[in-house]
Amino acid sequence: MSDQFSGDTAITGLEGPDAPLHRRGIKSYVLRAGRMTQAQTRGLEEVWPRLGLTLADGRQDLDVLFGRHAPRVVEIGFGMGASLIEQAERHPDTDFIGIEVHAPGVGKLLDEADKRGLSNLRLYREDALAVLEQCLPEASLDTLQLFFPDPWPKKKHHKRRIVQPAFIELVRTRLKVGGTFHLATDWEAYAEWMAEVMDAAPGYANTAGPETAPYVLRPAFRPLTKFEARGEKLGHGVWDLIYRRVD
Repeated sequence: MSDQFSGDTAITGLEGPDAPLHRRGIKSYVLRAGRMTQAQTRGLEEVWPRLGLTLADGRQDLDVLFGRHAPRVVEIGFGMGASLIEQAERHPDTDFIGIEVHAPGVGKLLDEADKRGLSNLRLYREDALAVLEQCLPEASLDTLQLFFPDPWPKKKHHKRRIVQPAFIELVRTRLKVGGTFHLATDWEAYAEWMAEVMDAAPGYANTAGPETAPYVLRPAFRPLTKFEARGEKLGHGVWDLIYRRVD
C-alpha cells in the first residue's frame, strides 16, 4: 500500500506521551452529518436518559453504575453498534461500555439495546480519550477493544491516528494487570503501525504465538460485522492484535 509503514521508522517520530491528542486539539475522527432514522431518533430521545453517560457525570464507580461487580469491557468507536450489541447479548455476565461520537450509530445502538432488554450496556457520545482520562477509574477494565479505527492512510494525516504512545499508555493505566487491549484493522499498513507502537510500549506483552506474531488468528469471540464479511468476500485482509497488560 502507498502508506506502508516502514519498520525502520523510529517510534520517536510519533506523538510523545506528554501530548495527548485531545489536549493538542487533534482529533482521530471527523464528525459527519447523517440522516437519523425514526428508530435512531427514538434511541437518542427515549433510551439515552437511561443508558447514556457524559463527561459531566465525572469519574464512575463501575460497580455502582451497573449495580454489580462483573468483568468490564470498553469498545471505542463502535460504529453502528452491531458488534457491541452482539457481545452484550451473548455475555450477560459482563458489563460493556461503548464510546462513539456519531449520532446515528449511538441512536441505533440505544434503540437495539432497549428492544433486546439489555441492562449490561452503557454509552458515551464523547471523545474517547477524554472518557478514559476523566471518567474511567485506573485498573478497572478487563478488556479494551479498538476495532477498525480510521486508518488515516495519507502520511500527512498519520498524526490523527488514535494509536499513538500517549493513547497506549492511557489505555494501559485503565486496564487491570492481566487485562487485554484488542485491536483490529483491515489496513495492513495500519496493522504494522499498531504493532510497531505497541511493541515499543512499556507494560504490555503481545499474546500472539510465534507462528503468527505480531498478529493473532481472528478470535472467534470477535463478532463478524457486515462490513468485515463484505471485505472478506472481496479478498480484503483483517489483522487482529491482542496485548496483555503485564505491569
